[in-house]
Amino acid sequence: MMVRGDLIKVIRFVSLLFAGLTLGPGMAHLLAMPNKMALSEEAYKTVQMIYSGWAVLGVFQMGAILFSFLLLLLVRKTGSIFRLTLIALICYIAAMILFFAFTYPANQQTANWTVMPTNWLLLRLKWEYAHAVSAILEIIAFILLLLAALKKKPIKSVYR
Repeated sequence: MMVRGDLIKVIRFVSLLFAGLTLGPGMAHLLAMPNKMALSEEAYKTVQMIYSGWAVLGVFQMGAILFSFLLLLLVRKTGSIFRLTLIALICYIAAMILFFAFTYPANQQTANWTVMPTNWLLLRLKWEYAHAVSAILEIIAFILLLLAALKKKPIKSVYR
């Protein structure tokens, strides 16, 4: 039988795992952005093809949200650990909102960048900046989860 403290450790580990996995695609977008913003329409369209199949990586973001939420429930009476976890969760939810507000509509209007409409520059701007801000939010969330995990205060579960 798993002790409650062990459950918190497992959920925290999985939360940090998903947080780390979420950083990969986010950092790829963020670091590529300056070079991609200078590309011509045809070059940008070609470069965007590397993201074919990346939709499956949304599982990482959903995992980060789910396990951060589960962790939040388990540490809700721990003061600063709770607050750090809550803010991390808010960052992940904000990143998801950015995706559905800016990235997804741009993907739809461009058929995942296989068709370039006349407003492609505006769509590129929204797409790239939404990814950049999301990556920054994911970095912040990861740092907050790490800080919460490194807190010296003993973890008090809601079950105790």
